[in-house]
Amino acid sequence: MADECKVCAVNIDERGSYLVKVDGHSRAKELFNKGEYMASSPFSFGGHQWFAVYYPNGNGDDSEKHVGYNILVSMVLDSPDAKDIKAEVKFCVLAKDVLPVQKLCCTVADCIFQRKDSTCEYFVRWDVFERPDHIIDDCFSIRCDLTIIKNNNNTLHQETMVPPSDLHRHLGNLLESMDGADVTFLVGGDKFLAHRIVLAARSSVFKTELLGAMKEKVNNLVEIKEMEPDAFRCLLRFIYTDLLPDLDVVMASHLLVAADRYNVERLKLICEHKLCSNIHTNMVATSLALAEQHSCKRLKEACLRFLASPSNLEAMMASGYEHLKRSCPSALKELIASLLPDTMKAAKDIIMEI
Repeated sequence: MADECKVCAVNIDERGSYLVKVDGHSRAKELFNKGEYMASSPFSFGGHQWFAVYYPNGNGDDSEKHVGYNILVSMVLDSPDAKDIKAEVKFCVLAKDVLPVQKLCCTVADCIFQRKDSTCEYFVRWDVFERPDHIIDDCFSIRCDLTIIKNNNNTLHQETMVPPSDLHRHLGNLLESMDGADVTFLVGGDKFLAHRIVLAARSSVFKTELLGAMKEKVNNLVEIKEMEPDAFRCLLRFIYTDLLPDLDVVMASHLLVAADRYNVERLKLICEHKLCSNIHTNMVATSLALAEQHSCKRLKEACLRFLASPSNLEAMMASGYEHLKRSCPSALKELIASLLPDTMKAAKDIIMEI
């Protein structure tokens, strides 16, 4: 069960798709009254600032239109100078297999964000939403696809168009040029120049190692073991620009380990989402071991669900059993316990205690 209540919005592609993840749903329902909400950190899209809002007990809208429904999340405009932004927002609750729950998908096609703090709201029936397939370990995720609709009417008053933020481009150029770099990393024989202050701003682990109590033990050459150079290169690129290339599952696996190691939570969530969306027999044993070793609850649940199929389990036994047994025996025990019927609780407990 989640130890704390929080909501975060993670960009999963450049077209305006965001993964809104809520931790501590039942705890939040105890702590918050109707109409009270939790908000994510702001994010930028389409030249404007936004944030996601989560209402643990609904927003208190008792109008006839919404009888029997509660507001669950809202997308909120956070740009003070923006007005009359027309958008389409699609909300979809994701099930434990990370696929959309079709009956909990809703497209709001005519959202008009007239000013700062304008919202686009997603209403659900609480009795339909609060089910074990949707809320896992007191956490759930909603995919929000945000599309801004441009007005092509040339007779309208032409306002000055403010371009979207290009901070990532400037920091990316800094990474490429390495002007002012003050630390060198040695990773698998390759050297990477970087800036201590940028790494410290994005990673609490780098902050401790490069600027904190461990600073005196770190010289200008830092060797990083047990990491592939390509994974470290992608990690650096993400730290500087918040962007990633198209990832295959192998690179997503390496990056998940790197993100967990350096506490880059957004990157870890992106990699977990990638792996959840690409579970197959050749990689499921590796993904299950990663999920156990790096506390990825949703990925673990998706792997166990996949292996509940006898044919998938047999294929994994032929290709990945030895890896799972050797690298993460605790995950193997949990897999075996999950395959036993609920009536054999004592047997499940014995297996987990071995």
